[in-house]
Amino acid sequence: MKEANELGELDLFLFNEGRHRRIYEALGAHLLPQGGARFAVFAPNAQSVSVVHDGNGWQAGVDALTPVGSSGIWAGVSPTAAAGLRYKYSIEPRSGPTRTKSDPVAFRTEVPPLDASVVADLSYSWSDESWIRSRAEWDPTASPFSAYEVHLGSWQRAEDGGFLPYAEIGRRLAKHVGSLGFTHVELLPVMEHPYYGSWGYQVTGFFAPSARYGEPTGLMELVDSLHQNGIGVIFDWVPSHFATDAFSLGDFDGTHLYEHADPRKRVHPDWGSYEFNYGRHEVRSFLISNACFWLDRYHADGLRVDGVASMLYLDYSRGAGQWVPNEYGGREDLEAIRFLRECNVAVHDAFEGVVMIAEESTAWPGVTRPVSEGGLGFDMKWDMGWMHDTLRHLGRDAIHRRHHYNELTFRGLYAFTERFVLPLSHDEVVHMKGSLLGKMPGDEWQKLANLRLLYTYQYTQPGKKLLFMGSEIGTWSEWSHEGALDWELLASPRHAGIAALVHDLNVLYGTRPELHGADFDPSGFAWVIADDPDNDVLAWTRSPSDPEGAHVLVVANLTPVVRSDYRVGVASVAPTYEVLVNSDDLRYGGSGAGPYGEVAAEPVPSHGEEASLTLELPPLALVILAPSATPRPTDPAPRRRPSDPAT
Repeated sequence: MKEANELGELDLFLFNEGRHRRIYEALGAHLLPQGGARFAVFAPNAQSVSVVHDGNGWQAGVDALTPVGSSGIWAGVSPTAAAGLRYKYSIEPRSGPTRTKSDPVAFRTEVPPLDASVVADLSYSWSDESWIRSRAEWDPTASPFSAYEVHLGSWQRAEDGGFLPYAEIGRRLAKHVGSLGFTHVELLPVMEHPYYGSWGYQVTGFFAPSARYGEPTGLMELVDSLHQNGIGVIFDWVPSHFATDAFSLGDFDGTHLYEHADPRKRVHPDWGSYEFNYGRHEVRSFLISNACFWLDRYHADGLRVDGVASMLYLDYSRGAGQWVPNEYGGREDLEAIRFLRECNVAVHDAFEGVVMIAEESTAWPGVTRPVSEGGLGFDMKWDMGWMHDTLRHLGRDAIHRRHHYNELTFRGLYAFTERFVLPLSHDEVVHMKGSLLGKMPGDEWQKLANLRLLYTYQYTQPGKKLLFMGSEIGTWSEWSHEGALDWELLASPRHAGIAALVHDLNVLYGTRPELHGADFDPSGFAWVIADDPDNDVLAWTRSPSDPEGAHVLVVANLTPVVRSDYRVGVASVAPTYEVLVNSDDLRYGGSGAGPYGEVAAEPVPSHGEEASLTLELPPLALVILAPSATPRPTDPAPRRRPSDPAT
């Protein structure tokens, strides 16, 4: 086997310093123009490394690699290797038995449960140049962002019940998501994982998309299809832990190379997986390069970083004596903090317009503050508190909600401390939690009304939006990865009405700067009514960063009772207010109660304002109004209340 010379001195220096951002260009298996492939792997404790594969009968020593200086990297060229070749590394440690490992930087794998790496050709002709150019000018703080979260294996299935290929999923997603008006698709982890039931959160192939859905270029085509239809793509990324399967990263070269050697740090207590050793320079190079890889080679528009809270705290889910304090005696993981900051800086330096989103469930300060100002450097953070408080409140029987009024008003105390995404994610509809619709109290009509109320509330509160697949059609059963969604529900007018509401909310949110222009700016939100628990009514206004008098008024009735002649104070900027959305609309499956068309403002002071509206508040519903002088994004015909609504 000939020695490879593509690893330059700068590559080795940056990799060993923890500052290499594209080590995937040097490590792994790379096809060569003259034929054959170059292989390179990091195994500093090895005394010999060879590539075993289909072409050499999986015999160790036939295609031996040689060490590259003192870097810990072994490299070489196999002149007969070609795309599609299955391979692994045979690693003989300085002590202990030889182990056979898959390639940590493999670009392709076999279909699980098979676990060999596969030499891959990642050549693909992209057609999303205009999207990438426009993305560079995108401002996530002032732009609409509504994500449709998807698990590829259970969104839709083929007629025989098998998995659809990436390209077909992409075409179908572009049509469905485009019809609903979401700005982005967020994919649960696409990286290879041996256990399908982990949904991709127990990764073994950090650089390889799951072979269950086809070849790597198929995933590229999926992203390309969405981009060509004006839809961004966020990848769920898991740098917090990795699967313990023997063929993967654990105990890689006879040492704990990627994971902690200290058993008190090594195994994640909740998931039984290995935790990365962020203090090792080469591990940071591996992970930062991995983040850049998905943005570079697959044109992802951002990463949602899973399990950030578990990375930040040394005592996360650990009791006394089960964790090791940092050098100052504290519980903060200083090495993980350094890694997250370096990763966010690297991504933002290299890719214009991409977003880094943290799933961080604690009150850690400065998650979305720039690194230069002492923060972690994320662009957005999931607001888990909003999710828990809102679902807890709407899960209560309506008669009890007034006693827990503060569950919805509490968010006003912290809503602008970070740049938040309001998530209704996959985590809320699994493990016996029930679907979002199933969480709602009351009979079928009330459940559906509460669900419409939930979505309208989400889209009118400050913050970006995320909705898990199936929620847009109001599935009754909780999500199962073993099958597809209950698409036949769309034959029901009430479930089709849920989808129609989600579409209208996306359109309104996307075209009204009042609803998206100040998602992270406290000047764009003000309570009008936050002190009426007896009627269980809330009201607030949203306005853009540069209001010039523009605003929308949002009024929510959290009870199943129609509230007639309810007075709400308004700024005297227009003689009439126009109803933009009423979640009780007949078109959405509602009863048709409440205001439609235009409502005249009266010179009657109320709620600290000089004028007011007198409204009929529909049951378990939310109404969005705006001064009539403000242009509307759509113009559906006004819908009148039937003479005998079925409430």
